[in-house]
Amino acid sequence: MNTGKRSFMSMALEEAEAAAARGEVPVGAVLVRNEEVLARDGNRTLELNDPTAHAEILVIRKACALLSSQRLTGCDLYVTLEPCSMCAGAISFARIRRLYYGAGDEKGGAVEHGTRFFSQATCHHQPEIYAGIGESASAEILKTFFSSKR
Repeated sequence: MNTGKRSFMSMALEEAEAAAARGEVPVGAVLVRNEEVLARDGNRTLELNDPTAHAEILVIRKACALLSSQRLTGCDLYVTLEPCSMCAGAISFARIRRLYYGAGDEKGGAVEHGTRFFSQATCHHQPEIYAGIGESASAEILKTFFSSKR
């Protein structure tokens, strides 16, 4: 893994930590084009009273607004947790080039687990997928967050 990928995932981890500090499930995302950060955020479902306010959706919305486009071709997404079906659908429709994610999600993930969204014949676009980037740090943030809730 080169320094850029580590740095972008580090930013996503910072967003996950900020989400945890807000009482949100600690997931962070960073959307990049040509090594430039277009958007970064963490989950805000509780804050916004919006079940779609996952980190991935928030950064996709911000980047689309910034670029005045519904397509994010040539963009890469770094996220700390395997995306769910909703987020995988948004990633596909936005035509994101590469997806890098940290921890797998056996319960809610839809990339390597569950529906395996990008493997479906009905999937319009499949990004290049790189799993396990910052996996242990991503998993530890989640583990710490949920153990504090019990």
